[in-house]
Amino acid sequence: MTLDRTILQERLLGIVKRFPQRRILVVGDSVADQFIFGAISRVSREAPVFILRHENTDTVPGGAANCALNLASLGASVSLISVCGEDEPGRALVAKLEAGGVDCSGLLISDKVKTTTKARILAGHLHSTRQQVIRIDYECKQLKDQALRERLRERVLEQAQPADAVVISDYGYGVADAEMAMFTRDAATARKVPVLADSRFSLSNFAEFTSATPNQDEVEKLLGREFSSATELESAGEELRERLGYRALLITRGGEGMLLLEDGTAAVHIDAIGAREPVDVTGAGDTVMAAYALALASDSSYPDAARLANYAGGLVVMKRGTASITAEELANSVLHSEM
Repeated sequence: MTLDRTILQERLLGIVKRFPQRRILVVGDSVADQFIFGAISRVSREAPVFILRHENTDTVPGGAANCALNLASLGASVSLISVCGEDEPGRALVAKLEAGGVDCSGLLISDKVKTTTKARILAGHLHSTRQQVIRIDYECKQLKDQALRERLRERVLEQAQPADAVVISDYGYGVADAEMAMFTRDAATARKVPVLADSRFSLSNFAEFTSATPNQDEVEKLLGREFSSATELESAGEELRERLGYRALLITRGGEGMLLLEDGTAAVHIDAIGAREPVDVTGAGDTVMAAYALALASDSSYPDAARLANYAGGLVVMKRGTASITAEELANSVLHSEM
């Protein structure tokens, strides 16, 4: 590869330069991703298990909050509409979001809910790398409180107006259920801005959005069958895109890259960027969605938005834990990759 930039690189870099001019709204289920690190000290006399000496605990934004933090890290102005509890994980979550530049005026704090927390225990010997050995989930019940839901709708009406794109992030805890998603979609589409869906379990309930970013496993579970080839996935994915009424469907495939299916256009297969063996895939889907949505908000075509999302995913899986990337990292990856 020469030092001269290709036309594609110039185009992608131009999109990244527009990121700071865009405002994105994220609506969805926020999660406190907690990482508890410990060193193995000895075997317990109570049971055949190791005893860990606690070293430190780090709580970072996950779910919709991770998507919002990634958008802010990429340079966008970001508002998050969500709910968390009046508890220690909730306070840590808000502190990290505010420190990262996320507008939390739409993040409701209530004593009627508890913050969904995913605690990962990472263990290892004194001078070794800590490895995740178990995860404990403290899950919030489905959000049924009508007063909270009405306040969320009020925030959506307020904050959808200045947004250049809206992301619905559904992790199954009720903030971004089908009712709220459709309400948000209608509020945003009135302004003709991209509205994107990221649903872990219920994508079939999110019809008539601009686009979505499921992974292959989610598509297979949704359709009830596995695909042995990219051709099979392409055919089934196109049927799904048409059925849900999306302009485009971006299917992530891990080490196999991505598949973009756009209305009226041939399928685009995008090779994975970087190492085939990721360090940690925790939260990678949130990073992919953030880059994809921000690129579309920055007047990108769907293929170029997918390419930037692919670069973003390739970067974040090489970081440990729930992580984010910067616009500088993204631009450097584009600039130094062969095309």
